[in-house]
Amino acid sequence: MKKIILPILALLILVLGFGGCVQQPRVAEPTKEEKSARALQSAKVHTELAGEYYNRGQMDVALEEVDEALKAEPNYAPAYNVLGLVNMKLNDDAKALQNFTQALKLTPENAEIRNNYGWFLCQRVSQQMDQAIEQFTQAVQNPLYTTPEMALTNAGICEIKRQRYDEAQAYLRKALLIQPSYFTALLALVDMDFRRGRLVEAKSKLIELMQNNSPTPESLLLAIQIEQAIGDQMSADSYIFQLQKRFPDSREAISVREGKIN
Repeated sequence: MKKIILPILALLILVLGFGGCVQQPRVAEPTKEEKSARALQSAKVHTELAGEYYNRGQMDVALEEVDEALKAEPNYAPAYNVLGLVNMKLNDDAKALQNFTQALKLTPENAEIRNNYGWFLCQRVSQQMDQAIEQFTQAVQNPLYTTPEMALTNAGICEIKRQRYDEAQAYLRKALLIQPSYFTALLALVDMDFRRGRLVEAKSKLIELMQNNSPTPESLLLAIQIEQAIGDQMSADSYIFQLQKRFPDSREAISVREGKIN
């Protein structure tokens, strides 16, 4: 038996020895196109994460994700778009303006960026309201824009802001033709009635709207303003309680606590 075992051991050693000398196949280096595609995908993922954190109110993490997106792809327009929204939320309007203009420079055909830029101008640069409306108009004219009712509603809200009520109503009606139950547009119509002094009509519409939709900080604040204008402080206090309980950290709740509502 020993004479049989020894040759087998020798053969195993020989095979293993040769096996150790076999070269591993070389992994091909990714092509330029593959590297570009990977960088773009990384930028897309980080930008989407930044948007999620923005919606959650976690601005610090959103900024980190945008930074990672721009490291992967320095000219990724959607990242500058989200960065503009974040800086707007942080009240750094100078940076936000830079971000939106850079995003549009990279992709001037992007309707979502135009909508966000228009909203920034409407809310923070009131002397450029005409330009804000133009941004909304261009967004709506883009046949690839999937939510034109949003830009139309924003245009209506901005026209309400400068008391051009006929124009505002036209924009809001167009938005509701596209999306009849669009809450933001319906709430804007109530706000317009309130601002025009149609308090009974505004209250009736708002009650109906809130019966069919979950309350938001915006709708509760408007309810408070309407009730106070009517002179029903008890009802106003009820809405104040709801606002502070449901949305204590909202801008609207803070403004009520600081007595800054009008």
